[in-house]
Amino acid sequence: MQTPTIPLYSSQIFPLKSHCILPKFHPLPPKAHLLPHSLFCRRRGMANLGGFGFGVRSQVGGGASGGVDDGFCTFLQYVGKGGIDVGDDLVVLLDHIQYACKRIAALVASPLSSSLGKQTSLAGSSGSGRDAPKPLDLVSNEIILSSLRSSGKVAAMASEEDDAPIWLTDDGSFVVVTDPLDGSRNIDASIPTGTIFGIYNRLVELDHLPKEEKASLNSLQTGARLVAAGYVLYSSATILCISFGSGTHAFTLDHSTGDFILTHPSIKIPPRGQIYSVNDARYFDWPEGLKRYIDTVRQGKGRYPKKYSARYICSLVADLHRTLMYGGVAMNPRDHLRLVYEANPLSFLVEQAGGRGSDGKRRILSIQPAKLHQRLPLFLGSLEDMEELESYGDVQQKVNPGYEV
Repeated sequence: MQTPTIPLYSSQIFPLKSHCILPKFHPLPPKAHLLPHSLFCRRRGMANLGGFGFGVRSQVGGGASGGVDDGFCTFLQYVGKGGIDVGDDLVVLLDHIQYACKRIAALVASPLSSSLGKQTSLAGSSGSGRDAPKPLDLVSNEIILSSLRSSGKVAAMASEEDDAPIWLTDDGSFVVVTDPLDGSRNIDASIPTGTIFGIYNRLVELDHLPKEEKASLNSLQTGARLVAAGYVLYSSATILCISFGSGTHAFTLDHSTGDFILTHPSIKIPPRGQIYSVNDARYFDWPEGLKRYIDTVRQGKGRYPKKYSARYICSLVADLHRTLMYGGVAMNPRDHLRLVYEANPLSFLVEQAGGRGSDGKRRILSIQPAKLHQRLPLFLGSLEDMEELESYGDVQQKVNPGYEV
């Protein structure tokens, strides 16, 4: 089975000028094998730059007694039969997802990403105004769609970039929801971006329904039913963070080998941080409860007697990744972020790391989605910080002056 090569440029996305000769883009080479039969530890460790290696030494396959504990654990090795063994079908799907994200990482870092990021296209998309998709979003969406279709394991895909879910095959065991490229409108400033995804089991009890109906209902499962969820952060490093319901783990892309290497096993978000992440330029639009909470913690007068600092990137994946590492709260108090393919997957990751995801009143993973592009407020972070925040009651912003939604 081969992953098809997807052209990253076309005359429709990036119009060619007669006097301009573009350099030839070299995508990642097609993979010869996509099944976990070559999952092994490299005894010499992984290649590195400047003589510095990184990664967690693998204990897959029996540790020292198996003779492999002096290598590094790759992503496929971790999920395969020698690791946690998520099952052959899911391993194949995850291989195609990681491959798609490597291609998106290469696209985001390419010279044409800036030009693609500036253009807008409303064709066949769910966004409008500030959220109108760019060709960069649409190319990323096509890369993921093609990889999921090629895997043969996905029944339906639901994306931020599509008005409705797409039914791929009756034989697929899984349903994938995704935001293909979060934060793309900041791409021209080289601000970190990311891909968000969630994986569900196909609801076989819906198989008798028409394709459009069963695609929609399969995509509207509660977050509590997620089989796996993750994001890929495209920044100074490309990091895949994922959970299968038993902890949250992060893998860093080694560009010299093309492997994601386990670098952050069993991430535990600190029970309390000292950072809040929100667009506080909108302070005067906030409800009184949220104002009081922010005023209290940044003065060091909350339950934690230290002054909080503000850190806000305006890229959801980047703000959440920092929050996972350092603790605190990342939030958007307005009805803006999407429940199905943003709030649910990220809340799943945070909960598995020991934190909490909430709309300010309810646990995100308990909310039944009513429609694919349903929006809501989102608060993610350390357990004690989240409990203190929710104790203020009125933290959801109900008015949105100056915004186009």
